[in-house]
Amino acid sequence: MSNLAHPPRILFLYGSLRERSYSRLLAEEAARIITDMGAEVKFFHPHELPLRGQVAETHPKVQELRELSQWSEGQVWSSPEMHGNVTGILKNQIDWIPLAIGSVRPTQGKTLAVMQVSGGSQSFNAVNTLRILGRWMRMFTVPNQSSVAKAYQEFNEDGTMKDSAYRDRVVDVMEELYKFTLLLRDKIDYLTDRYSERKAQEQIVSK
Repeated sequence: MSNLAHPPRILFLYGSLRERSYSRLLAEEAARIITDMGAEVKFFHPHELPLRGQVAETHPKVQELRELSQWSEGQVWSSPEMHGNVTGILKNQIDWIPLAIGSVRPTQGKTLAVMQVSGGSQSFNAVNTLRILGRWMRMFTVPNQSSVAKAYQEFNEDGTMKDSAYRDRVVDVMEELYKFTLLLRDKIDYLTDRYSERKAQEQIVSK
């Protein structure tokens, strides 16, 4: 089958700069899981990424992020919940990815899985916000999601995730992302073909 020509390419973004970042550990666990399923994964590390608008778009970290986004077929966004929402670290990464770079749309039509960690009881504020952002970036967000409560209890010293219902859910989410990425691979152009954009293009050509 043509949609199995190469492994699904999955980009991971996480939302904390802490040395022991639980959003990063969750992303790394998910990356190991989906790699075992057959995907190719890459990470963007947000250290030294300037604030949106602080530097020119030619900044090396900005270019790295945008190139990785274009490389990916699917993405995973993992954020801590901070003051009831996603962190500025993760939002800054998304802000640097525009809806269009010339004729290229870095996120349109790509699949997306959302995850969050929290220090207290389970919450879904961050993943709900990530879903809104995913829709705005014109991505296909898979129905399942992961929210890990009291994350400091859920990881071993080596950073791997303990066997639990939380980890089982991460497996579910990665399995769903893997399947959706393959299923949509050959259909993206058709699914993202919009009447309003065709009309605008026709008006430009007719001038």
